[in-house]
Amino acid sequence: MVFMESSFPARPSPRPATRTSAPGATASVRPSSTRTGSGKIDVPYWKSAPNILPDVISLGQYRWDPVPHAGEALNWISGMRTMTTAGDVNTQVGMASHIYLVTKSMVDEYFFSADSELLIVPQEGRLRFATELGIIDLEPKEIAIIPRGLVYRVELIDGPARGFVCENYGQKFELPGRGPIGANCMANRRDFKTPVAHFEDRETPSTLTVKWCGQFHETSIGHSPLDVVAWHGNYAPCKYDLSNYCPIGAILFDHPDPSIFTVLTAPSGVPGTANIDFVLFRERWMVAEKHLPPALVSQEHHVGADGQHLRPVRRQAAGLRSRRHVAPQHDAAARAGQQCFRGRVQRRSQGGKSSTTPCLSCSKPGSRSS
Repeated sequence: MVFMESSFPARPSPRPATRTSAPGATASVRPSSTRTGSGKIDVPYWKSAPNILPDVISLGQYRWDPVPHAGEALNWISGMRTMTTAGDVNTQVGMASHIYLVTKSMVDEYFFSADSELLIVPQEGRLRFATELGIIDLEPKEIAIIPRGLVYRVELIDGPARGFVCENYGQKFELPGRGPIGANCMANRRDFKTPVAHFEDRETPSTLTVKWCGQFHETSIGHSPLDVVAWHGNYAPCKYDLSNYCPIGAILFDHPDPSIFTVLTAPSGVPGTANIDFVLFRERWMVAEKHLPPALVSQEHHVGADGQHLRPVRRQAAGLRSRRHVAPQHDAAARAGQQCFRGRVQRRSQGGKSSTTPCLSCSKPGSRSS
């Protein structure tokens, strides 16, 4: 039995005042130092920042149809398709946005990224992440975080599978501070689930692929590296059911800042500015008195993933993706907003009289709220 302590910092507590866990330690069957020797391999469609193609730079807004399944055999590594990048993987700043297409399981194949942690958002199909610290089964309307440096294998449960990956080069994802919102609503720490220990003691020829500084290296090993029999700490993978997210909004007038829809945030070195915000526009009522909310207009860099659970009022194909550049104003959701403006919501005022108000909502057509 080999005992090792993680050299990675602990996953920050969502609220710093409650930080209690240590970085983490593992007990494994074999030492990880036996994984020696590697050769560089080509993974052509998984790009890292900075990835600048001078011939296609444009300040326009982009929107892609869902990437179709081509019928070829693709695993977690070969099926990754980069859509956009920002920052620099070598200085550990920024991110990359990918779409994954998976049609087959990894068999005696393992992977870890020394560059980043991965936020995974399935759009169709179910995947199993067999990691050093346990097993996570993931399906649409759930998300998962795989920490930097964690070895895992991805198996296809139901497929083909397609979804979105946010590769975070910088500080780790954490829950946003609630401020005056207080103790309830948005995403709650208790709903994030980590796996129980599960290990494999198998002597079999295997390959381990490592992503490091934007390059991919492969080494051969004679056993399964998923041999951690026990672990503790909070540097671990986790998953979250998006149906547990409780949205909040205006109940009188004006439109709150979109930060109220933040599920997870990755801080930057600038106070008040995030490296990445992962937000969820789930079904909800948003009404206000004597107010017509304008279409969503901002000046932020934005990468949108319209899955089965995101912005269904727009009636666009599940799996669509969009990109909007930093600084130029954009209102790609204006058409959806106009559809909402034409809708009317029946509500009951505090005095008991019924009245009708304009509605800007991402609710599913025909949905009801009690």
